[in-house]
Amino acid sequence: MTDTTSHDDLTESRIILGLMRITDMETADIRDLVAGALDAGINYFDHADVYGGTRHRCEERFGEAVSFTPSEREDVVIQSKVGLREGFWDFSREHILTTVDESLAALQLEHLDVLLLHRPDTLVEPEEVAAAFDELHAAGKVRHFGVSNHTPGQVDLLKKHVNQPLIINQVQLSITHAPMIAQGIAANMAGLDQSVVRDTGILDYSRLHGMTLQAWSPFQRGFFNGVFLGDREHHAELNDVIDELARQYDVPAEAIATAWITRHPARMQVVLGTTKLARVQASALGADLPLTREEWYRLFRAAGYELP
Repeated sequence: MTDTTSHDDLTESRIILGLMRITDMETADIRDLVAGALDAGINYFDHADVYGGTRHRCEERFGEAVSFTPSEREDVVIQSKVGLREGFWDFSREHILTTVDESLAALQLEHLDVLLLHRPDTLVEPEEVAAAFDELHAAGKVRHFGVSNHTPGQVDLLKKHVNQPLIINQVQLSITHAPMIAQGIAANMAGLDQSVVRDTGILDYSRLHGMTLQAWSPFQRGFFNGVFLGDREHHAELNDVIDELARQYDVPAEAIATAWITRHPARMQVVLGTTKLARVQASALGADLPLTREEWYRLFRAAGYELP
């Protein structure tokens, strides 16, 4: 069983299976992927209305392939996102309510455990978000709420009006794409690009306010620039260290990359985007792998970051 965290009535695995790439999979293969994740101790599944090429397509494929008994349903966490539309973002009350109803129909579920606002809508009217969240919560359609890719100021703006706790912020994070961690280490060092503040302190804010950070693209070396695991052209030193630690702990390389995130005391979760069960199982082994401080910082430096 992978390490877990919890928010009130939720007990969540530290590893989350993201389902944005299941559109073209056979139904039996989707079913096997989910079953394999559950067997590996992963009980958290991540969706969004925009995943799949057409709206709700990945949610539909999941709903067609997977069903839970009432007791099984209480043991899993189903999360989806709302707000992205073709060419613009939309946090209006009407769009949030309509999209959640569509997501529930596609997933063939009566409620979402978690709903996230997908990316910041600069035209957001927080009162409309609050009204939508109140209606969804009162109707039993959504139990918990959060955001994705939001800055602390954007979260505070929402929190001024929203009645429910915002418990999650899903952000991009990997060993090689870690500005929210690296900046604090190099704070006030004018000569380092690493010291530039890009998110107004999202890591410390989340820890101070009890928000769980979920790391998406945990194996990407940049913004969809390719996987760093095995990429010796760009990250030879990092892969050398990963491979050495993998041998030392007798785990796959994916487990070391995962452990670098889960080792952080912020108690982050890792969102996997793969459809390969072997990679899911390998990553799950890193959820409770106890990297030492020296090992964690060694990986950090091997990824190209500095300790000034």
